[in-house]
Amino acid sequence: MAGTFKFELVSPERILMSVDVDQVIVPGAEGQFTVLQSHAPVISTLLPGVIHVKSAEIKKSIFVRSGFAEVTADQLTILAERAFIVDEVDPRQLDEELELAQRALDTAETDDARLHVTRAIEQLKALIGEAA
Repeated sequence: MAGTFKFELVSPERILMSVDVDQVIVPGAEGQFTVLQSHAPVISTLLPGVIHVKSAEIKKSIFVRSGFAEVTADQLTILAERAFIVDEVDPRQLDEELELAQRALDTAETDDARLHVTRAIEQLKALIGEAA
């Protein structure tokens, strides 16, 4: 059985989570990847999406708009531009996030920026649908 490793999620405002976990599923730029203890070292940018954190004690879903993930053999650190724990967020905040993303789509100047914001909109709409 796999062991635990340290997971830290850091936003510009504060450390959102710092716990020992069994598994984390991350929305990496090259696709989702699962981190377990003794994972090979990786640095990845993040796409907008939901991080799934699992251990014997906790099961959390965290929305991230963008950021970076750094994996070592015994730790995963995510530096997120904007993040919130899904089951702790007010539905109004989801609506505000969606509105911000839609405005960002209107001002996106490159195909990569439009793709990134479109993915954020899709992910937020899915979370809003789940919350309803």
